[in-house]
Amino acid sequence: MEKLIITAAICGAEVTKENNPAVPYTVEEIGKEAEAAYKAGASIIHLHVREDDGTPTQSKERFKACMDEIKRRCPDVIVQPSTGGAVGMSDEERLQPTELMPEMATLDCGTLNFGGDEIFVNTETTIKNFATIMKERNIKPEIEVFDKGMVDAAIKYHKQGFIEGPLHFNFVLGVAMSATARDLSYMVDSIPEDATWTVAGIGRHEFPMAAIAIAMGGNVRVGFEDNVYIEKGKMANSNAELVEKVVRIANELGREIATPDETRKILSIKK
Repeated sequence: MEKLIITAAICGAEVTKENNPAVPYTVEEIGKEAEAAYKAGASIIHLHVREDDGTPTQSKERFKACMDEIKRRCPDVIVQPSTGGAVGMSDEERLQPTELMPEMATLDCGTLNFGGDEIFVNTETTIKNFATIMKERNIKPEIEVFDKGMVDAAIKYHKQGFIEGPLHFNFVLGVAMSATARDLSYMVDSIPEDATWTVAGIGRHEFPMAAIAIAMGGNVRVGFEDNVYIEKGKMANSNAELVEKVVRIANELGREIATPDETRKILSIKK
């Protein structure tokens, strides 16, 4: 098996300090959380940014400040900005961090009900436009999929030339699709043979999905964006604590942890 790539999704756009006081908002807080997660074993920092009061933003200037702070603390880590932003943002807002020419960025491949009246909209035009811009800017897309139809869409856009291969998927389970071994296996069996994949289990599904992915040879995302608990009823003190738990599981199952440079090679990142 390849070494295990760990992604730390350190703050997200929706989770707040009311959910867990350790959720980072400020540039300094984001830098500290990223550095601690990196030192614990994460090679990718999946990044949303917030104003100091916690308001989600896609401001290029705020992303630059946070990315500069992360790179100052851990120069070789891969910073993966989100182009998902928050529900209700325009495509122009969401694309701002790609202007900073990151090595990776997320590419959502479908529309999703987030709960209540919240709809995360990604039309075919949006997806193709985002993919084209990432291709022009030499940014490796991490294809965010919440159900099987989004996998099929990504493969279609790859065949049409909008997304370059080899493809890299992040299966977000526990939102639209349930999070079981059956579901994960089904998703993995649906992607091209040369594709790589990560799983993000939401809430209580985070560590069961992580353990299954590690055993299957896949990769893992953890972090406050997805889950704020280290175990049932006990809040995590930091993103690093979540990463450390994944590292312990990986050690028990015989998977070594990938460094950022090893991650670049595994994911065929050109920069």
